Amino acid sequence: MCVGLVLEEVENRVGYRGKLEIIRDVLVVVSGAGDFGSKKTHIMYGANLSYKLLTRYLGEVLNAGLVCPGGDCFVITEKGREFLQIFSDYEKEAREVQKHSLRLNNGRHELEKLLV
Repeated sequence: MCVGLVLEEVENRVGYRGKLEIIRDVLVVVSGAGDFGSKKTHIMYGANLSYKLLTRYLGEVLNAGLVCPGGDCFVITEKGREFLQIFSDYEKEAREVQKHSLRLNNGRHELEKLLV
């Protein structure tokens, strides 16, 4: 996964993020730092979180074993990399389902127009 491209996607997102999207954003920032890890402030700004939300979600990813502490930094674990891969696959599938749903709705609309 190209970290620069993913970080660009994080910055271009609009609307509210759910729990999984926030965790993904935290993991993307941490994984972008490589073996050196990321400090809290880097994660907070990179994932676009308030300090309160950073504390909450950092606790969640630590408890889930998606990141591990490395001194004053946090490093992504193999489980965290697996999460990112599965999330990426999930997003691709969700986009395909959304496209299919739009096509179905358009087809239904066309059918309904024929009844008028």
